This record gives sequence, C-alpha cells and structure tokens, in this order.
Amino acid sequence: MQISEITKIAGAKRKRKRIGRGPGSGSGKTAGRGHKGCGSRAGWSSRGMAEGGQMPLFRRIPKRGFNNFNFRTSYSIVNVGDLESRFEAGTHVTPELLCDVGLIRNQRKGVKVLGDGTLSKKLTVEAAKFSKQAAEKINAAGGEAKVV
Repeated sequence: MQISEITKIAGAKRKRKRIGRGPGSGSGKTAGRGHKGCGSRAGWSSRGMAEGGQMPLFRRIPKRGFNNFNFRTSYSIVNVGDLESRFEAGTHVTPELLCDVGLIRNQRKGVKVLGDGTLSKKLTVEAAKFSKQAAEKINAAGGEAKVV
C-alpha cells in the first residue's frame, strides 16, 4: 500500500453546519433559534435545572431517609497479596511507602489492609484499619499489624 492509495473514510468527518446563510441552506432567517424570546437573542443560555415552568425533577422526587455520603470515612484499600509481591521480608510498611510503590494514591485518606492473598514474609505494617483475616495472616507470617 502506498500513501497515495489511502482514501478518506466516508462519513468520518462531517461538514460544518452553516447557519444563517439564506433560505437555501435550510437554516436561514431565524438560524434555528425560533421566533422572538430570550432564546433567540445573543448571550442567552438556559440554567441546567430549569424546566420551563414544569416542576423541576429534584422537587418532584420525594426526599426520605438519611444519606451517609457526606459523613462516611473512605479508605485506600490494600490486600495482603499485594504486600507479598511488592515488599522484601523485614520491611516496615507505612502509608508513605505504599504511596511511593504505587499501591495507593492518597496517603492522607487512610489505609485499610484486607486479607485477600497469601503472606509468607515477615512484615511490620502500619495502617488505619485491618480486617480480621489480614491481621491474622500478618501475625501468622511473623510480622506485626500496627493500627495508626
């Protein structure tokens, strides 16, 4: 295949819609803005929630109960199997070290260690929380699970 043989893919690039260029274009005169009103004028833009006199959606739907989204504490999650693959035996694992290695993104969020995978190395792990299974696996391997 030569570069001269390459053709454009049909329909890949749409032609620009030329608005307000006379009646032959199909969108002349009012240029698709309708007649009169603020929508026909320059500088107007609709508010996102406005529904033109209809009761807005967020007011139509009933609000009930409690939502914990604003008050919950979320943790960066690390599995025991990840610690096994990333660290040497005898390492003191801290949130800063986990961030450097790339297991977590934000060390200020707090780290929770979960028990997925196996651990055979002796590690001292510092985290905000440990699952019961993770703490058992770390202690069984001869390491220590410290809650910070």
